[in-house]
Amino acid sequence: MLTSKQRSNLKSIAANLDPVAQCGKNGIGENMVKSLSDALEARELIKVNVLTNAEDDAKSLGAELASALRAECVAVIGRKVILYRRSSRKDFKHIEF
Repeated sequence: MLTSKQRSNLKSIAANLDPVAQCGKNGIGENMVKSLSDALEARELIKVNVLTNAEDDAKSLGAELASALRAECVAVIGRKVILYRRSSRKDFKHIEF
């Protein structure tokens, strides 16, 4: 569980990130979860864009993605979902809090 200070720090880092994926009317598929998991392992912090034709709202899709990826939903800002999961790689410069 992230504290509000950690959440704020991650939000400021994510402000400069581009979305790595889009979630549309097909929702969250198995391939999307796999690719986002790989992106989290490589970057630790990612941003996902929720399209206007998505069946659910961004907040519920963010929670669903976070549970499927075993990650933290840092924030949902408009139609953007920010996700964080600490990488298990040893040769990686982790995000410091």
